[in-house]
Order: sequence, then structure tokens, then C-alpha cells
Amino acid sequence: MQRLYRKRIVLGVGGGIAAYKSAELVRRLRDQGAEVRVVMTSGGREFITPLTLQALSGHPVHLDLLDPAAEAAMGHIELARWADLVLIAPTTADLMARLAQGVANDLLTTLVLATNAPIALAPAMNQAMWADPATQANRVLLQQRGIRLFGPASGSQACGDVGMGRMLEADDLAQAAADCFERSLLTGLHLLITAGPTQENIDPVRYITNHSSGKMGFALAEAAAEAGARVTLVAGPVFLPTPDRVQRVDVVSARDMLTACEAAMPCDLFIAAAAVADYRPEMIAPHKLKKDPSKGDGLLLQMVRNPDILATLAGREDRPFSVGFAAETENLLEYATRKLRDKNLDLIVANDVANPSIGFNSEENAVTVIDRQQHETRFSQASKGHIARQLIAFIADRFHQA
Repeated sequence: MQRLYRKRIVLGVGGGIAAYKSAELVRRLRDQGAEVRVVMTSGGREFITPLTLQALSGHPVHLDLLDPAAEAAMGHIELARWADLVLIAPTTADLMARLAQGVANDLLTTLVLATNAPIALAPAMNQAMWADPATQANRVLLQQRGIRLFGPASGSQACGDVGMGRMLEADDLAQAAADCFERSLLTGLHLLITAGPTQENIDPVRYITNHSSGKMGFALAEAAAEAGARVTLVAGPVFLPTPDRVQRVDVVSARDMLTACEAAMPCDLFIAAAAVADYRPEMIAPHKLKKDPSKGDGLLLQMVRNPDILATLAGREDRPFSVGFAAETENLLEYATRKLRDKNLDLIVANDVANPSIGFNSEENAVTVIDRQQHETRFSQASKGHIARQLIAFIADRFHQA
């Protein structure tokens, strides 16, 4: 289940006897590489201690909506943005009813309303409570809103009854969580992605580069692989692990990146998320440049234009569906729209790198996608992994419409 590797899962623990299974579920999720943060209701604390789940998850357990210490560390809004998946196990009949009505009277229900991440519930209750018309009406309403239900199963219950309402076992829930990250939106398609910065040498010691971390491009590659694509990731100099099922090609300069991209052609979709240097030194000094007192305090470098990778691939006869990125510090939408037109793109993703909370090295992003008709689609601030999955779904939809 490599699909859970590096996924961020908020595990909500409701007030039912099945809460004892949550401890094993945390272990199973972490065994598959997921990072887990636990949120407990007041009822959940009556069945299993926060200390147990803190020890298993490796993080403090979130308990109260109005806890100043918790808000200072990772408030409920930050936690909602952080999540790639919110899984509530066990989900009691009371929790289902409150979620169906949009009630936000504790930390867990407030987080559910605040998150853009997928939400999954693992019901656990007495068989008569599960069969009750009110619970079934809530089930239908929640599923209509896109909330997934994992279970329940049928079997013996703590009260002595036998029937539907038993919470799924930890292994089954971990598998169901992994299935949330597998889609077939891009099955059979070849997707080429660039990521990270480029380095342009000045001499054997120095180079010109930028602040790109590559995190957004790598998140897109991971999301594309989850969507079934064959992914080639051409990466500048970054220190990030290669996503599972992704072919990675490491490069240094802009010219290296263009060569690698052309070698990967043909492809069906091209996403240019790399921050490619527009210019490079005309001459690379064969030895380290020394300070020359006769030339004063300055150093003059003659710069020349680098090849435009995005425009080159978007201008080919066998051009792929082409998506660019516009990382700007001002006039964001204006500059992005101009780039969309000038480079013959199908879509452009604009993000404000002047905002430190969504800039190059941050863990989160917020973007606006602009199409050829200059329609704008905004994706609000969330983890880069979550934004990447939203973007891949959006791009896949536009690709299939083209």
C-alpha cells in the first residue's frame, strides 16, 4: 500500500467501544508510511486514553476546540489544511447525525466543516441504531455529499447483539484509506512533469539558481501516478524522495532539462512546474573567478537567454496538452494570462510566491488556474499534496474535454 506513503491523515476517534481498534489503526497507517494526527471527542477519551494514541502516532493528540496551547501549535484550521484525508473511526450514530446537520460544536466536527480533504467514516454502533430510519437517512445524506463510508460490518457486538454495525478491522480500514488515493483519471496516459530549480554555472564553484524546492512538482508527479498515469519527472537539483511508480530524470541546467524533456517525448500531457532560469552566463569560467582589484568592487557577467522549455514543447507538431506555472510576486493574474497566451498553453497555474505561507519552500499552496477562455478556477490554501490531487483531477477533466 505505497499509496499511503507520506500521506497526511487526520484520524478522528468518536465515543464508542470500538475506539480500542483505533490504536491498531494508527499503527497500520504508520506502517504504510502515513503521517497521522489524532483528534478525539470527549466520548472517545472515555474508551481509550490520549496518551496511548500520542505514543502510537508520535504527535500530541488534539482534544479541545478552544485549547490555546493546541491552537498555538497547530490550530484546527491548520489541521484542516494539513490533512490529505480525514478518517473518523469509530463514527457513532451521534457523530453521523451532527455531521449530517453541519453541527460544529467540538474540534472534530469543526475540522470536518473546515477541511477540503476527502472525508471517510467508519460507523460503529448497535445493530438497531444502525438500522434506525434516522441513521439511515443521515447515511444517505452524508454519502450524497461525497463522504465515504467504510463499513460497517456484520458480526457480534459488545452489547451481545449480532448484526450490522460492527466497525471494520484496522487492516480493512487502512486498505480503504489507501483506496482513497487511487483513481483511474489518467490510466494509459504518459505525463511529463518538470520540477525544482535549474542551476547555471558561473565557474566551477559558483552558479545562479532560485528558491524553488520542487515540492509542488513532486506532489503533482505523485498525484498523477495515483491517477494511473505513466509519469516521467524531470527534476532539477533538489533533495526529495522519488514518488512511487514515477520515472525520475535528474538534471542541472535549463539546457539539460530541455534535452531530457525532448528525450521523454512523445507524451500526452506536459506540466511545467519547474522554475527554470531565464538566463545563464554566456561564458563559464574554466577556473574559480578571483577578485580583481583593478576592476573595482563590481563583477560584470554577460548573460544570454536560456531556451524556453515550455514554449518549445507546446509548439511542437506533436504538442502535448500543455500546462504551465506562473510563480509571480505581483500582477499575478495579468502576468499568468499573458504567459498562457504567449506560450500557446492549454492551462496555466498561477501562484503568489511573495506570500511566505504558500511560497517556494512552504508546505502549502493556493493557486488559480486560467484556461484559454480566461476562465479562472481558484483552489484555496491547503497542503501541496492536496492541491496537487485537485489539480490533477482538474487537468484530467480538461484533457478529456479537449
